[in-house]
Amino acid sequence: MDRFDTISFLSDYGTVDEFVGVVKSVIRQLAPRVSVIDVTHEVSPHDVRGASFTLARAAQYLAPGVVLAVVDPGVGTDRRAVAVEVGDGASILVGPDNGLLAPAVAMVGGATRAVELTNPDYQLGAPGPTFAGRDVFAPAAAHLCNGVPLTDLGPEIDTITLRPATMPLTRGEDGALVTEVLWTDRFGNLQLNVDPDEVAAYGDRVRLRFGSQTRTGVRHRTYAEIGPGEIGLVVDSYGLLSIAVDQQSAADELRLGTGDEVLLAPIEDDEPAATGAASGSTTPVTLGRRTP
Repeated sequence: MDRFDTISFLSDYGTVDEFVGVVKSVIRQLAPRVSVIDVTHEVSPHDVRGASFTLARAAQYLAPGVVLAVVDPGVGTDRRAVAVEVGDGASILVGPDNGLLAPAVAMVGGATRAVELTNPDYQLGAPGPTFAGRDVFAPAAAHLCNGVPLTDLGPEIDTITLRPATMPLTRGEDGALVTEVLWTDRFGNLQLNVDPDEVAAYGDRVRLRFGSQTRTGVRHRTYAEIGPGEIGLVVDSYGLLSIAVDQQSAADELRLGTGDEVLLAPIEDDEPAATGAASGSTTPVTLGRRTP
């Protein structure tokens, strides 16, 4: 009897090579009634950290079933291949044990069981060890959908031993909040690791410091409310504070990107707005890229 009818698939494979198509074809042959949803295959190559955030953002909206996530720079090494059950069996995440799955697992309430994928009966014979997405992870996902018990795929492992992800936290420093750009979306909006409540006391105008620039960010409810020349601060669809400009790329405008550090600080009522180099109001500040 089928157990799941959906596999949600994320990878850094891209769509130029045949990798995504091959993985989906393996699944199709083993579990022909299963639908495969492509979450994304455009994760930057080998970017486990970025992929883990992408998966965590998506996790609460994915259909119940199996999540197949493959960003695996350690493929062929002694890193473990795992299947992690969440919600007492409501869904199972399949992928490498390299921190990729951890934020999503935490987002949906934590792991209830996990196994290491070692049983060759549920894998493809491989000419080499470098395509685990095809040979290990895809078959595991398909067999789980077909109703194969989790523990048939390999020995159960303590969920405490699963590798955690590195999640950047904000910190206070000299009256400012040190933050990091978690994600730059395709529109150039810059998602910060900031809960809006952390800066609620700052009011509607917030000082932004990054690189050698000081700018003024203005709180708005929507992107369309951001005025010409303004740097907007908007609560995005995931509930975090984002830097944006209306119908333009904040990343290009400010020369900021994922992983960059941004300081947020309150502005006094009588303090002039800092709008950038063109206004002559830039304050030199030496800040480096934050090391994860």
